[in-house]
Amino acid sequence: GRCRLLCKPSALAQHLVRSLGRSVVLWGGHWLWPRWPRLQMLRQLLKPPEPEPAVARELLQMPDSGLVALDWLVGPRGAAGGGGGGPSPVLLLIPNAAGQVTGGLLQLGLRALERGFLPVIFNRRGHNGCPLTTPRLQPFGDPGDLREAVTYLRCRHPAAPLLAVSEGSGSGLLLAYLGESGSSSHLAAAACVSPIFRGRDWFEAGMPWLYEWPLLLNLKRGLSRYVGSLAEAVDVDGLLGSRSLRELEEALFCRTKSRPTSWEAYWEHNEPLRDADEAAVPVLCLCSTDDPVRGPPARSLPLELFRSSPYFFLLLTPGGGHCGFPRRGPGRCWGHEAVLEFFRAMAEFLGAEEQRKGLPWPR
Repeated sequence: GRCRLLCKPSALAQHLVRSLGRSVVLWGGHWLWPRWPRLQMLRQLLKPPEPEPAVARELLQMPDSGLVALDWLVGPRGAAGGGGGGPSPVLLLIPNAAGQVTGGLLQLGLRALERGFLPVIFNRRGHNGCPLTTPRLQPFGDPGDLREAVTYLRCRHPAAPLLAVSEGSGSGLLLAYLGESGSSSHLAAAACVSPIFRGRDWFEAGMPWLYEWPLLLNLKRGLSRYVGSLAEAVDVDGLLGSRSLRELEEALFCRTKSRPTSWEAYWEHNEPLRDADEAAVPVLCLCSTDDPVRGPPARSLPLELFRSSPYFFLLLTPGGGHCGFPRRGPGRCWGHEAVLEFFRAMAEFLGAEEQRKGLPWPR
């Protein structure tokens, strides 16, 4: 259709072009509101999937006694998805940086469940009802807790391919993990839907109030439950009085009582692409040029990364808003279909390479 794939020429890129070119979803992926990306964003944020999936929660204890939560999707009304021959791939779903599990993310999990995946949502400390047992939250681009969760999933499903998808600002965590881990990420492939590539610029530029205020209020509501434990680490009054996501981020991670740091130093350790050259896993980044949250493409898209790295692929579309990409039909998002098609194409390519070279599919 009107999508463009920007990447470095390679055999993997050629295979992906052929696979996406044959995909019906891209040729027929028409969005309903091409001139109103903010309405698409509202629909994606507020509309829950139908029916809403049931989840089974696991709590994982981190080395410092903190907790993260893994929510396994078990299907609508408890129905389980089927699987074909071989172990079912595990699909790790990463919500946005505010921990908001949107209807779009749940819909992607349901589509994956229907196709035989094992979808599981990663919830950071204190997010989405996960207990906060230490006076510490997870910084924007600190992949430490995600690394522990991936290690656990690999031990629990040692024979299954492990995949990951992030949504919106949550992509900062996934991109940082892929860069820091390199060839030891244990992931076979990854995808980012409407990712935020440059964290500091994103916080400093600000966002449409339609997006920023709901996220800010959602974060404050969650943090207000833990004011007692957070009081020993941060200025709670300043935290709850924040009027922007930047002020909240600074109150949580820069103006701390024990180890204060500057805004510049914070981003030296938390920029999503700080180690992008070390990534060694195929990554699809699905982006729209009219994304009102990420910002103008010329400023917010690292085009040089996609031209130079053989692992990063940018699927760029002229419309779709932020994590929207709607198509005709109830609860349908053509972006989800493109992500699942990408994973299918990667499995096909890596399976062929395994037969040709006798090498195992990286897990």
